[in-house]
Amino acid sequence: MGELRSLAAPFVVSGPSGVAIRTRLKHLTPDDEKVLRLVGAHLGSLASKDLKARCRDGLSHSAEAWAVCKRELTPLSSSRWAGSITKATHDQWALARRCQSAHIQNLEAGVRTIEDRLSQPVGQKGAKNAPGGYRSQREWHAKSRRLRVLQDRLAAARADREAGAVHVVRGGRQLARTRHHLESAGLTESAWRRGWEAERWFLAANGESGKRYGNETIRVSPGGEVSIKLPAPLAYLANAPHGRYVLACKVTFAHRGGEWADRVAANRAIAYRIHLDTGRERWHLTASWQIPPTPSIPIEAALAHGVIGVVMNADHLAAWRLDAHGNPTGSPRRFFYDLTGTAGHRDAQVRHALTRLLHWAQTCAVKAVAVEDLDFAAEKTREKHGRRKRFRQLISGMPTGKLRARLASMADQTGIAVIAVDPAYTSRWAAQHWQKPLTSTTRKTTRHDAAAVAIGRRAQGHSIRRRTAPPPHDRSDRAGHRTVQAGPGVPGREGTRPRIPGPRTRSVPPGRGANAGNQNAQHRPGRSAEHGFWQQDSLPLSL
Repeated sequence: MGELRSLAAPFVVSGPSGVAIRTRLKHLTPDDEKVLRLVGAHLGSLASKDLKARCRDGLSHSAEAWAVCKRELTPLSSSRWAGSITKATHDQWALARRCQSAHIQNLEAGVRTIEDRLSQPVGQKGAKNAPGGYRSQREWHAKSRRLRVLQDRLAAARADREAGAVHVVRGGRQLARTRHHLESAGLTESAWRRGWEAERWFLAANGESGKRYGNETIRVSPGGEVSIKLPAPLAYLANAPHGRYVLACKVTFAHRGGEWADRVAANRAIAYRIHLDTGRERWHLTASWQIPPTPSIPIEAALAHGVIGVVMNADHLAAWRLDAHGNPTGSPRRFFYDLTGTAGHRDAQVRHALTRLLHWAQTCAVKAVAVEDLDFAAEKTREKHGRRKRFRQLISGMPTGKLRARLASMADQTGIAVIAVDPAYTSRWAAQHWQKPLTSTTRKTTRHDAAAVAIGRRAQGHSIRRRTAPPPHDRSDRAGHRTVQAGPGVPGREGTRPRIPGPRTRSVPPGRGANAGNQNAQHRPGRSAEHGFWQQDSLPLSL
């Protein structure tokens, strides 16, 4: 068995730093839709030009260049529209840079894996944590060719990184590629064109504290009236003073409407975005604002009433409640979801499963939920898992980041703390120490259920191993060593207990432990303490 890596300490996940709510723009008139389309298309063209200029500047971009771009956009829109456009394009460029860095790390991992396997003899078996050589000469040759491809891609990506060049598509690269596969996507050219144009529109405005209702560009009054500041070239479409256009509809926010109303009444900053769902022909308004992060409570206070360990799987969440001493209580719970279909359907499934989990935690009066701090960024590469295509698809389809963000946001509203633990060896050790003891004739404990117990115990600072087992059926060591409950600060508490000299039974009278290791001092047959006349001496060496 290889050396175990050190485990990171559990920590309380910080709460969300922002809020986003959405509602529909119902009962829009044809004139309203016409104005929204014209404004979105005009500002979208300006955003495309600004993004092109930002990508051209690369690493040489500065505050002065930013100001120049804003001054150029102001006569064609307004100062606030120009500020929103330049900030959005800079954020998109920064996001592309982060994705570029992740792509380089992925390529480097693939190159290292192939080089390591190519250096080993063909057919050599790998170790438990390291792959061996390739199975055949044909596969070795194919992978050597793929190595050259990855090296070329890596060199190009590194060159772009050093030069500050990024590759972005306004509207989304996936939608752009769908244009060449309309039949498989089930779209017509006109339907795809409508979606492509809608995604490239720009109808987003940043908020500004101290201004009327928190936003001067897209303004929503406490009564739900929506008005837009028209760009200068479209000022002739205004139906209200000061170049504004007031929509005919009234909006209300069902979710967190009270918080939104309080910010509007106090003239605090609120950002708005108007978006068209071309599939359903529905207009939506999204309001967002920043909130101060909730102070994290001490982990001891969060665990005072126990914890619920949660394991995320491909189709369900496995959870088990533990008391304050680390003992599983009750029965395991499973919250199923379906991650197939559209992104909206998958997101709704995750929200529904998390809602049921948090409701169960509230009924149990538990104030903490423990989850694994998973990150599959380095574990889903094609080169690491090779032919295990279904496994790669499985871990690639698990929305670990989205689930972690959703759980932190939803738990913050219910007053439940989220504790992240190191995921190392949880499933393996849980199956070894908890799956069989928790299985009965009426309950079949799965590996995932046992892993939920292991995660909860690790969050509490306990070892994953169970408490001291009862004595075996006799006082000898024929049944093997017994485990012990190690303290949180004991080094190597996850390993096997070392052999301690002396008696290993609980029935040793006082004063009898001193000679426990000296077998000759004990009255047993064949020992020197019972040497008698009937005992045959050893043969002399001279015979």
